[in-house]
Amino acid sequence: MVVGLRGLCFIAIVLLLVLEEWVSTPSCKVVPSINPNLILQQHVQFGDDPDDLKVMMVADLLLLGSEAGYVNHFFRDYYMSKFFRKSFESLKPDLLLVLGDVSAKGSQLTKRKWMSVLSQFYQMLGPFVGLPFHAILGDRDIGECSDLDVNKVNWIAHKLPGLDPSGCGAFEIGNVSFVTLNAVALLCGNSSLRFDVEKVIERESLELRVETEGATKSVNDSTSFRDADYNSFWRESAVLSGSGPVLLLHLPLDQMRNEHYNGLDAFKRSSTSFIEGLNLVPKSRELIGAGLYKLLHTLPLNASEYILQALKPRIIFSAHRYAFSDYIHLDRTPEITVPAMSWNARDDPGFVIATFQKTGRAVSISYCSLARESHILLLYVSIMVLFCLLCLKG
Repeated sequence: MVVGLRGLCFIAIVLLLVLEEWVSTPSCKVVPSINPNLILQQHVQFGDDPDDLKVMMVADLLLLGSEAGYVNHFFRDYYMSKFFRKSFESLKPDLLLVLGDVSAKGSQLTKRKWMSVLSQFYQMLGPFVGLPFHAILGDRDIGECSDLDVNKVNWIAHKLPGLDPSGCGAFEIGNVSFVTLNAVALLCGNSSLRFDVEKVIERESLELRVETEGATKSVNDSTSFRDADYNSFWRESAVLSGSGPVLLLHLPLDQMRNEHYNGLDAFKRSSTSFIEGLNLVPKSRELIGAGLYKLLHTLPLNASEYILQALKPRIIFSAHRYAFSDYIHLDRTPEITVPAMSWNARDDPGFVIATFQKTGRAVSISYCSLARESHILLLYVSIMVLFCLLCLKG
């Protein structure tokens, strides 16, 4: 009987390890196209070319650093590290982007405590540390306008790769150009940070116009057409919507005047995996860090239109709302909102994989879901109960 009990215990442990590996592997589904001119349809064989750029995008990690309790340290952080490792192994991305709110309450932390958050962050990334990655600033990282400290923003931005002192950045990998903006600063009236961000927008807008004018001049020089109407046409249409960089923000652009396509309406999914499909946070998670999370924050309409006009982004990726969503703006620019990858925010965390075609401007978007915290807890409780029953019978 003792041998039988030991054998059953061994089987239970092996089963637990197998299930743990299984639940830590992400499940990904391609999202139907929200912009037929930009994003490839599901039936297209896309991503098979090794030269395509595959980007993993996560948001709202809400790390607590040295202030994390035992549950966060020994359970949530442990599984989030496994999620990163398994995602790296199964998806093999070329680039990792973190769209803000690395910290749950970074705006309240001293520099020493911020260093503990960054240490926790790099430990959680695991194999991604050796991969190109870029992180932007969120409102929980640097605070809202009332407590925005320019010096602290500069210090935090210096600790993250590719950011200038204002929290903005621009880089290119493969054939894809990225621009990141400190969206929080754009909410802040006459803040010097806001002026710095606007200077970045103007600089990137100027570079886009120069590049476009160079391409236009090359076409004009190679053609036999020289009439005024032809040249006028090229001048007026020099910078087209979607011809600019991939734009990365923490806060979404204004969406009151947006046209919502059927991206996720046509995306078959269980409503239980999206909290009834609403951008809501469970009551138990509303007070993580610095009080009630203002999920309805978006950039103002004037700032949103300014960004769209100046940068003509190819596609926009934002965060802040915890849930996945897709929109298309009036100028046909698509915006993808990346869900939270943290059990501190949702029972069902997730992330986005964006694959950029080597030739052309097509993008494939996949939504990847991770195991529910409640399901893993239920698994542990079930195995413990089974183990206790076996011990009692033994």
